[in-house]
Amino acid sequence: MKALWTPWRMEHVRGTAPEPPHCLFEPEGDHPHSRETLLLFRDNERLCLLNRYPYANGHLLIAPVRHVHCITDLASAELTAVNDLLQRATGILKKELGPDGFNIGLNLGHVAGAGIDDHLHYHIVPRWQDDHNYMTVLAEIRAIPEHIEKTFDRLLPHFQRLHRTNHSR
Repeated sequence: MKALWTPWRMEHVRGTAPEPPHCLFEPEGDHPHSRETLLLFRDNERLCLLNRYPYANGHLLIAPVRHVHCITDLASAELTAVNDLLQRATGILKKELGPDGFNIGLNLGHVAGAGIDDHLHYHIVPRWQDDHNYMTVLAEIRAIPEHIEKTFDRLLPHFQRLHRTNHSR
């Protein structure tokens, strides 16, 4: 039997991970991407980053740049921009990772399952046939087959092209 070691997840599993000094969806600086924060894309209206505690390989978070709590607080243009990025990011994951399907969702409020309930964000979770096994059910552990930094490196060129395309309009 092989051992699977994922020590970087222990703080999250125990609930002792330190709180970030600022909102996860409001990265410092104005860079369109950041390896440190796993930010793949940001423009004036929306952003996309890898989830540091993913349900599956390639789990992305899509959010408006403006700090809003509820979907009803978004202006129509913001909602359109966020949904456009949601569609494009799903296409990038489909092309680069080749999943069999996706879970795409929005949890509004803590009681609805939002881990970060004060800044609206969507989840895009790529799914593969038989991607989760008994470990999630019995041990509350997820086995992610690719290191998050490797996934970041695979996805970043696609989002850089998207950023260049948006700025050339």
